[in-house]
Amino acid sequence: MKHTLIIILTLFLIASCQQSGTDQWPEDLAGKKAMVKEKRTALKELQADIALLKEEIMEMDTTQQEESRRAVKIDTIGTEDVSRFVEIQSVVEADDAVMASSETGGRITQMVVREGQNVRKGQLIASVDMQSVNKQLDELQTALTLAEDVFQRQSKLWEQNIGSEIQYLQAKNNKERIEKSMETARFQLTKANVYAPISGVVDMSMKEAGEMAGPGEPIVKIMNTYKVKVVADVPERYLPVVKRGQMVDVHFPAIGEDRTLRIASVGRTINPANRTFEAEVELLNKKGIFKPNLMAIMKLKDFEAKAAIAIPLVLVQQEVSGKDYVYVKGDGPDGAYAKKIYVVLGERSEGNVIITEGLNVGDQIIIEGGRGLAENELIELM
Repeated sequence: MKHTLIIILTLFLIASCQQSGTDQWPEDLAGKKAMVKEKRTALKELQADIALLKEEIMEMDTTQQEESRRAVKIDTIGTEDVSRFVEIQSVVEADDAVMASSETGGRITQMVVREGQNVRKGQLIASVDMQSVNKQLDELQTALTLAEDVFQRQSKLWEQNIGSEIQYLQAKNNKERIEKSMETARFQLTKANVYAPISGVVDMSMKEAGEMAGPGEPIVKIMNTYKVKVVADVPERYLPVVKRGQMVDVHFPAIGEDRTLRIASVGRTINPANRTFEAEVELLNKKGIFKPNLMAIMKLKDFEAKAAIAIPLVLVQQEVSGKDYVYVKGDGPDGAYAKKIYVVLGERSEGNVIITEGLNVGDQIIIEGGRGLAENELIELM
Protein backbone atom coordinates (compact mmCIF):
# COMPACT_ATOMS: atom_id res chain seq x y z
CA MET A 1 0.00 0.00 0.00
CA LYS A 2 2.93 2.28 0.68
CA HIS A 3 4.17 1.78 -2.91
CA THR A 4 0.70 2.61 -4.29
CA LEU A 5 0.68 5.91 -2.38
CA ILE A 6 4.17 6.78 -3.60
CA ILE A 7 3.26 6.05 -7.24
CA ILE A 8 0.09 8.16 -7.03
CA LEU A 9 1.90 11.11 -5.48
CA THR A 10 4.73 10.87 -8.00
CA LEU A 11 2.35 10.89 -10.97
CA PHE A 12 0.46 13.82 -9.52
CA LEU A 13 3.65 15.81 -8.98
CA ILE A 14 4.81 15.06 -12.54
CA ALA A 15 1.48 16.20 -13.93
CA SER A 16 1.63 19.32 -11.79
CA CYS A 17 5.11 20.14 -12.97
CA GLN A 18 4.14 19.68 -16.59
CA GLN A 19 1.25 22.09 -16.15
CA SER A 20 2.95 24.58 -13.88
CA GLY A 21 4.93 26.44 -16.43
CA THR A 22 4.31 30.16 -16.41
CA ASP A 23 4.11 30.10 -20.19
CA GLN A 24 0.86 28.17 -19.86
CA TRP A 25 -0.75 30.64 -17.45
CA PRO A 26 -3.44 32.91 -18.83
CA GLU A 27 -2.46 36.51 -19.22
CA ASP A 28 -5.79 38.18 -18.42
CA LEU A 29 -6.99 38.81 -14.83
CA ALA A 30 -10.19 36.74 -15.08
CA GLY A 31 -8.23 33.74 -16.41
CA LYS A 32 -5.68 33.91 -13.61
CA LYS A 33 -8.47 34.02 -10.99
CA ALA A 34 -10.19 31.02 -12.57
CA MET A 35 -6.92 29.08 -12.57
CA VAL A 36 -6.30 29.82 -8.86
CA LYS A 37 -9.76 28.47 -8.09
CA GLU A 38 -9.05 25.25 -10.03
CA LYS A 39 -5.70 24.75 -8.27
CA ARG A 40 -7.30 25.16 -4.82
CA THR A 41 -9.98 22.60 -5.65
CA ALA A 42 -7.37 20.14 -6.85
CA LEU A 43 -5.33 20.71 -3.64
CA LYS A 44 -8.31 19.93 -1.40
CA GLU A 45 -9.00 16.73 -3.31
CA LEU A 46 -5.35 15.70 -3.00
CA GLN A 47 -5.30 16.34 0.76
CA ALA A 48 -8.46 14.25 1.21
CA ASP A 49 -6.92 11.39 -0.76
CA ILE A 50 -3.74 11.53 1.33
CA ALA A 51 -5.71 11.38 4.62
CA LEU A 52 -7.69 8.36 3.39
CA LEU A 53 -4.57 6.57 2.26
CA LYS A 54 -2.92 7.15 5.63
CA GLU A 55 -5.87 5.52 7.42
CA GLU A 56 -5.64 2.46 5.15
CA ILE A 57 -1.91 2.25 5.77
CA MET A 58 -2.51 2.29 9.57
CA GLU A 59 -4.90 -0.66 9.27
CA MET A 60 -2.66 -2.76 6.96
CA ASP A 61 0.84 -1.93 8.16
CA THR A 62 1.57 -3.92 11.38
CA THR A 63 4.89 -2.18 11.90
CA GLN A 64 3.06 1.14 12.02
CA GLN A 65 0.60 -0.19 14.64
CA GLU A 66 3.45 -1.26 16.85
CA GLU A 67 4.75 2.27 16.80
CA SER A 68 1.38 3.90 17.69
CA ARG A 69 -0.12 1.84 20.55
CA ARG A 70 -2.87 3.69 22.44
CA ALA A 71 -1.88 4.62 25.99
CA VAL A 72 -4.60 3.62 28.47
CA LYS A 73 -5.13 3.26 32.20
CA ILE A 74 -6.79 0.17 33.68
CA ASP A 75 -8.42 -0.85 36.95
CA THR A 76 -9.23 -4.29 38.35
CA ILE A 77 -12.92 -5.13 38.76
CA GLY A 78 -14.09 -5.90 42.30
CA THR A 79 -17.32 -5.93 44.26
CA GLU A 80 -18.82 -3.32 46.56
CA ASP A 81 -22.02 -2.51 48.43
CA VAL A 82 -24.12 -0.04 46.46
CA SER A 83 -26.79 2.23 47.94
CA ARG A 84 -28.92 4.85 46.27
CA PHE A 85 -30.62 7.74 48.03
CA VAL A 86 -33.33 10.17 47.01
CA GLU A 87 -33.55 13.67 48.50
CA ILE A 88 -36.99 14.87 49.60
CA GLN A 89 -37.64 18.47 50.63
CA SER A 90 -39.11 18.54 54.14
CA VAL A 91 -40.20 21.03 56.77
CA VAL A 92 -39.92 21.25 60.56
CA GLU A 93 -43.20 21.30 62.47
CA ALA A 94 -43.98 21.63 66.17
CA ASP A 95 -44.94 18.31 67.71
CA ASP A 96 -47.67 19.99 69.81
CA ALA A 97 -49.57 23.05 68.60
CA VAL A 98 -52.84 23.89 70.37
CA MET A 99 -55.22 26.82 70.63
CA ALA A 100 -56.11 28.37 73.99
CA SER A 101 -59.72 29.56 73.98
CA SER A 102 -62.52 30.64 76.33
CA GLU A 103 -65.27 28.10 76.97
CA THR A 104 -67.94 30.70 77.75
CA GLY A 105 -66.98 33.68 75.59
CA GLY A 106 -67.16 37.36 76.41
CA ARG A 107 -65.12 40.53 76.31
CA ILE A 108 -61.41 40.02 77.06
CA THR A 109 -60.50 42.12 80.09
CA GLN A 110 -56.76 41.36 80.09
CA MET A 111 -54.08 39.55 78.08
CA VAL A 112 -51.39 38.25 80.38
CA VAL A 113 -49.01 36.85 77.73
CA ARG A 114 -47.55 38.11 74.45
CA GLU A 115 -46.24 36.51 71.28
CA GLY A 116 -42.90 34.75 71.69
CA GLN A 117 -43.31 34.30 75.45
CA ASN A 118 -42.66 30.92 77.04
CA VAL A 119 -45.55 29.61 79.13
CA ARG A 120 -46.10 26.64 81.41
CA LYS A 121 -49.07 24.31 81.38
CA GLY A 122 -51.80 25.80 83.55
CA GLN A 123 -50.40 29.36 83.40
CA LEU A 124 -52.94 32.20 83.12
CA ILE A 125 -53.29 33.40 79.52
CA ALA A 126 -56.21 35.85 79.56
CA SER A 127 -59.33 36.83 81.50
CA VAL A 128 -62.85 37.24 80.11
CA ASP A 129 -65.50 39.61 81.44
CA MET A 130 -68.16 37.64 83.36
CA GLN A 131 -70.31 40.58 84.47
CA SER A 132 -73.42 39.08 82.95
CA VAL A 133 -72.90 35.87 84.92
CA ASN A 134 -72.43 37.87 88.14
CA LYS A 135 -75.71 39.69 87.53
CA GLN A 136 -77.37 36.38 86.86
CA LEU A 137 -76.05 35.09 90.17
CA ASP A 138 -77.47 38.12 91.99
CA GLU A 139 -80.88 37.49 90.44
CA LEU A 140 -80.73 33.82 91.29
CA GLN A 141 -79.74 34.62 94.87
CA THR A 142 -82.80 36.83 95.29
CA ALA A 143 -85.03 34.17 93.77
CA LEU A 144 -83.43 31.51 95.98
CA THR A 145 -84.13 33.52 99.14
CA LEU A 146 -87.80 33.73 98.26
CA ALA A 147 -87.94 30.08 97.22
CA GLU A 148 -86.39 28.94 100.49
CA ASP A 149 -88.88 31.00 102.50
CA VAL A 150 -91.83 29.60 100.54
CA PHE A 151 -90.50 26.08 100.95
CA GLN A 152 -90.10 26.47 104.70
CA ARG A 153 -93.63 27.76 105.03
CA GLN A 154 -95.03 24.94 102.88
CA SER A 155 -93.06 22.41 104.92
CA LYS A 156 -94.56 23.64 108.19
CA LEU A 157 -98.06 23.62 106.72
CA TRP A 158 -97.50 20.14 105.32
CA GLU A 159 -96.37 18.91 108.76
CA GLN A 160 -99.64 20.21 110.15
CA ASN A 161 -101.58 18.53 107.34
CA ILE A 162 -102.51 21.94 105.98
CA GLY A 163 -102.41 22.53 102.24
CA SER A 164 -101.98 20.05 99.42
CA GLU A 165 -99.01 17.81 98.71
CA ILE A 166 -98.62 19.32 95.27
CA GLN A 167 -97.98 22.76 96.75
CA TYR A 168 -95.28 21.31 98.98
CA LEU A 169 -93.60 19.51 96.07
CA GLN A 170 -93.74 22.59 93.84
CA ALA A 171 -92.07 24.73 96.52
CA LYS A 172 -89.37 22.12 97.04
CA ASN A 173 -88.74 21.71 93.29
CA ASN A 174 -88.54 25.47 92.77
CA LYS A 175 -85.91 25.86 95.50
CA GLU A 176 -83.80 22.99 94.18
CA ARG A 177 -84.03 24.24 90.60
CA ILE A 178 -82.74 27.67 91.60
CA GLU A 179 -79.90 26.07 93.58
CA LYS A 180 -78.84 24.10 90.52
CA SER A 181 -78.95 27.24 88.38
CA MET A 182 -76.72 29.03 90.88
CA GLU A 183 -74.31 26.08 90.83
CA THR A 184 -74.13 26.30 87.03
CA ALA A 185 -73.54 30.07 87.15
CA ARG A 186 -70.76 29.67 89.71
CA PHE A 187 -69.14 27.04 87.47
CA GLN A 188 -69.27 29.49 84.57
CA LEU A 189 -67.41 32.01 86.70
CA THR A 190 -64.51 29.55 86.96
CA LYS A 191 -64.20 29.80 83.16
CA ALA A 192 -63.49 33.51 83.30
CA ASN A 193 -59.77 32.77 83.18
CA VAL A 194 -58.09 31.09 80.19
CA TYR A 195 -55.13 28.85 81.05
CA ALA A 196 -52.36 27.34 78.89
CA PRO A 197 -53.30 23.75 77.94
CA ILE A 198 -49.63 22.81 77.31
CA SER A 199 -46.16 24.16 78.01
CA GLY A 200 -44.51 25.92 75.12
CA VAL A 201 -44.18 29.28 73.44
CA VAL A 202 -46.93 31.66 72.36
CA ASP A 203 -46.65 31.52 68.59
CA MET A 204 -49.57 33.78 67.68
CA SER A 205 -52.08 36.00 69.44
CA MET A 206 -55.48 36.16 67.75
CA LYS A 207 -57.19 38.54 70.22
CA GLU A 208 -56.32 41.64 72.16
CA ALA A 209 -57.67 43.05 75.41
CA GLY A 210 -61.06 44.69 74.86
CA GLU A 211 -62.09 42.42 71.95
CA MET A 212 -64.92 39.95 72.08
CA ALA A 213 -64.16 36.23 72.12
CA GLY A 214 -66.87 33.72 71.34
CA PRO A 215 -67.17 30.34 73.07
CA GLY A 216 -64.35 28.12 71.80
CA GLU A 217 -62.85 30.87 69.64
CA PRO A 218 -58.99 30.78 69.71
CA ILE A 219 -57.29 33.51 71.68
CA VAL A 220 -53.64 32.43 71.37
CA LYS A 221 -51.74 29.60 69.64
CA ILE A 222 -49.21 27.76 71.80
CA MET A 223 -46.51 25.49 70.36
CA ASN A 224 -44.30 23.05 72.20
CA THR A 225 -40.93 23.37 70.44
CA TYR A 226 -39.01 21.20 72.89
CA LYS A 227 -39.80 18.28 70.63
CA VAL A 228 -40.37 18.87 66.91
CA LYS A 229 -40.91 16.68 63.88
CA VAL A 230 -39.62 16.77 60.31
CA VAL A 231 -42.39 16.08 57.80
CA ALA A 232 -41.73 15.09 54.18
CA ASP A 233 -44.21 14.62 51.33
CA VAL A 234 -42.82 11.50 49.66
CA PRO A 235 -43.87 10.54 46.09
CA GLU A 236 -46.02 7.41 46.10
CA ARG A 237 -43.53 5.42 43.98
CA TYR A 238 -41.30 5.18 47.07
CA LEU A 239 -44.04 3.64 49.21
CA PRO A 240 -42.51 0.12 49.06
CA VAL A 241 -39.14 1.29 50.42
CA VAL A 242 -40.22 3.71 53.18
CA LYS A 243 -40.93 1.89 56.44
CA ARG A 244 -41.65 2.92 60.01
CA GLY A 245 -38.46 2.60 62.08
CA GLN A 246 -36.17 3.13 59.08
CA MET A 247 -33.10 5.34 59.69
CA VAL A 248 -32.76 8.40 57.45
CA ASP A 249 -30.30 11.28 57.15
CA VAL A 250 -31.74 14.78 57.51
CA HIS A 251 -29.85 17.91 56.49
CA PHE A 252 -30.83 21.45 57.54
CA PRO A 253 -29.21 23.80 54.96
CA ALA A 254 -29.99 27.08 56.72
CA ILE A 255 -28.17 26.14 59.95
CA GLY A 256 -25.71 23.59 58.58
CA GLU A 257 -26.91 20.77 60.84
CA ASP A 258 -27.14 17.06 60.02
CA ARG A 259 -29.01 14.38 61.95
CA THR A 260 -29.59 10.66 61.54
CA LEU A 261 -33.15 10.00 62.70
CA ARG A 262 -35.71 7.22 62.77
CA ILE A 263 -38.99 7.42 60.84
CA ALA A 264 -41.70 7.65 63.51
CA SER A 265 -44.75 7.37 61.28
CA VAL A 266 -45.73 6.81 57.66
CA GLY A 267 -48.95 8.26 56.26
CA ARG A 268 -51.80 5.83 55.69
CA THR A 269 -53.30 7.75 52.77
CA ILE A 270 -52.09 9.19 49.46
CA ASN A 271 -52.73 12.86 48.79
CA PRO A 272 -54.71 12.86 45.53
CA ALA A 273 -53.58 16.39 44.67
CA ASN A 274 -49.84 15.61 44.40
CA ARG A 275 -49.72 11.79 44.77
CA THR A 276 -47.58 11.86 47.91
CA PHE A 277 -47.73 10.44 51.41
CA GLU A 278 -46.27 11.84 54.64
CA ALA A 279 -43.21 10.49 56.42
CA GLU A 280 -42.37 11.95 59.85
CA VAL A 281 -39.28 11.79 62.04
CA GLU A 282 -39.13 13.10 65.62
CA LEU A 283 -36.37 15.38 66.84
CA LEU A 284 -35.51 16.72 70.30
CA ASN A 285 -35.02 20.49 70.27
CA LYS A 286 -33.59 21.32 73.69
CA LYS A 287 -31.65 24.35 72.44
CA GLY A 288 -34.49 25.58 70.24
CA ILE A 289 -32.35 25.79 67.08
CA PHE A 290 -34.88 23.89 64.95
CA LYS A 291 -37.60 26.44 64.29
CA PRO A 292 -41.03 25.47 62.98
CA ASN A 293 -41.23 25.82 59.17
CA LEU A 294 -37.43 25.44 58.87
CA MET A 295 -36.58 23.71 55.58
CA ALA A 296 -34.86 20.32 55.70
CA ILE A 297 -33.65 17.71 53.19
CA MET A 298 -34.53 14.11 54.02
CA LYS A 299 -32.41 11.42 52.32
CA LEU A 300 -34.31 8.16 51.81
CA LYS A 301 -32.57 4.95 50.72
CA ASP A 302 -34.55 3.55 47.78
CA PHE A 303 -32.08 0.90 46.58
CA GLU A 304 -29.35 -1.29 48.06
CA ALA A 305 -27.23 -4.12 46.65
CA LYS A 306 -24.56 -6.20 48.41
CA ALA A 307 -21.31 -7.32 46.72
CA ALA A 308 -22.26 -5.86 43.33
CA ILE A 309 -20.03 -5.10 40.34
CA ALA A 310 -20.35 -1.37 39.75
CA ILE A 311 -18.40 0.84 37.36
CA PRO A 312 -18.57 4.53 36.40
CA LEU A 313 -21.35 5.07 33.88
CA VAL A 314 -19.03 7.11 31.63
CA LEU A 315 -17.06 3.95 30.83
CA VAL A 316 -20.06 2.36 29.13
CA GLN A 317 -20.24 2.90 25.35
CA GLN A 318 -23.06 2.03 22.99
CA GLU A 319 -23.15 0.70 19.46
CA VAL A 320 -25.50 1.99 16.80
CA SER A 321 -27.62 -1.12 17.39
CA GLY A 322 -28.11 -0.07 21.01
CA LYS A 323 -25.86 -2.71 22.62
CA ASP A 324 -23.80 -1.50 25.60
CA TYR A 325 -20.15 -2.45 25.87
CA VAL A 326 -16.91 -1.65 27.67
CA TYR A 327 -13.25 -2.28 26.87
CA VAL A 328 -11.09 -4.50 29.05
CA LYS A 329 -7.42 -5.40 28.72
CA GLY A 330 -6.80 -8.55 26.70
CA ASP A 331 -3.48 -10.34 26.23
CA GLY A 332 -2.50 -11.60 22.78
CA PRO A 333 0.65 -12.68 20.86
CA ASP A 334 1.44 -9.05 20.02
CA GLY A 335 0.86 -7.85 23.58
CA ALA A 336 -2.01 -6.09 25.32
CA TYR A 337 -5.02 -5.14 23.27
CA ALA A 338 -8.53 -3.62 23.77
CA LYS A 339 -11.11 -6.36 24.16
CA LYS A 340 -14.75 -5.40 23.67
CA ILE A 341 -17.15 -6.88 26.25
CA TYR A 342 -20.93 -6.53 25.92
CA VAL A 343 -22.61 -5.79 29.26
CA VAL A 344 -26.11 -5.66 30.75
CA LEU A 345 -26.77 -2.59 32.90
CA GLY A 346 -28.63 -2.63 36.20
CA GLU A 347 -29.53 0.08 38.73
CA ARG A 348 -27.64 3.37 38.75
CA SER A 349 -26.36 5.33 41.73
CA GLU A 350 -24.35 8.56 41.95
CA GLY A 351 -22.70 8.26 38.53
CA ASN A 352 -22.10 4.50 38.80
CA VAL A 353 -24.02 1.64 37.24
CA ILE A 354 -24.31 -1.99 38.34
CA ILE A 355 -23.24 -4.54 35.74
CA THR A 356 -25.49 -7.60 35.96
CA GLU A 357 -23.92 -9.52 33.06
CA GLY A 358 -20.67 -9.33 31.08
CA LEU A 359 -17.97 -8.48 33.64
CA ASN A 360 -16.37 -10.70 36.26
CA VAL A 361 -14.32 -10.01 39.35
CA GLY A 362 -10.68 -9.66 38.35
CA ASP A 363 -11.29 -8.26 34.85
CA GLN A 364 -9.06 -5.30 34.03
CA ILE A 365 -11.30 -2.57 32.67
CA ILE A 366 -9.94 0.39 30.72
CA ILE A 367 -10.83 3.54 32.69
CA GLU A 368 -8.87 6.14 30.70
CA GLY A 369 -8.23 6.30 26.97
CA GLY A 370 -11.14 4.03 26.06
CA ARG A 371 -12.99 6.56 23.94
CA GLY A 372 -12.15 6.14 20.25
CA LEU A 373 -10.56 2.73 20.72
CA ALA A 374 -11.12 0.09 18.05
CA GLU A 375 -11.79 -3.52 18.91
CA ASN A 376 -8.54 -5.55 19.23
CA GLU A 377 -6.47 -2.37 18.95
CA LEU A 378 -3.06 -2.74 20.61
CA ILE A 379 -2.63 -0.73 23.79
CA GLU A 380 0.03 0.15 26.30
CA LEU A 381 -0.46 0.94 29.97
CA MET A 382 0.19 4.41 31.31
